[in-house]
Formats: sequence, structure tokens, C-alpha cells
Amino acid sequence: MLRITENPLSAEGAISAVTKRTCGAVATFIGVVREFSRGRQVSYLEYEAYPEMAIAKMRQIEEEIRNKWEIEQIAIHHRVGRLGISEASVVIAVSAAHRQPALEACTYAIERLKQIVPIWKKEVSPDGSYWVGMGS
Repeated sequence: MLRITENPLSAEGAISAVTKRTCGAVATFIGVVREFSRGRQVSYLEYEAYPEMAIAKMRQIEEEIRNKWEIEQIAIHHRVGRLGISEASVVIAVSAAHRQPALEACTYAIERLKQIVPIWKKEVSPDGSYWVGMGS
């Protein structure tokens, strides 16, 4: 359920992985590569990660979420490598009996991922390339 991969991400796959008969809600977040960032055109992004530590930090996020909300399952999938415009870089899916915990936990997951998971993003533009903090 926690994954760093070079392969394209599937929202349907993450949703399917977390959906259970006891769930009344599945909340998702899909981060995609955008064409403009901070006033510059983006040609593509390159993501790099420290996979073992990234998975460990994703586990920490899952534990934090389980301590705050009653959820059933959580999937966090992040892609690394070269990603073109409109490709998914991250997919998060959270299932719960009710919508409020699923929505809140999904929001929390992406914010914490950007804060603590060792994944780095380089924006490549027609005028050069720039490493960007994950909070961007």
C-alpha cells in the first residue's frame, strides 16, 4: 500500500486497494505535473527518492493517521523518474466508514508527505532546471 515506483500511477489501483465492504467513503488525492510553476513554463519534472527511508516515513504517516482518525486503509504511491505534463506524481487513497475521517486523513497524508518524506523534485524548463522543495 506504500510504494515508490518508476511506473505510471493508477488512481483506480489505489482506490481498489483501500476499498473494503465496511467503508462508506474513499477519499483520494492525485498530484499531477503542471505546465507552469512560479511564473516559469515547465517542460517536465524529475523526481528522486531515498526509497527505504521514503517508505519508512510513509509508514510513520500511516501510524500518525491511524492515531488521529478511524480509517480502514491507506495507500500512498509516489512516482520517481521523469514525468511529463499532466502525469500523476502521487496518488493517495484513504478509506473509512465515514467521509470526514477519510477526507481529513487524505489531506493530512499529502501535507505530511511533503514535509517529511525524502523525495526531491527538479523542474526542467526551457530556460534551465531547478531543484524545488517538496512543499511546492
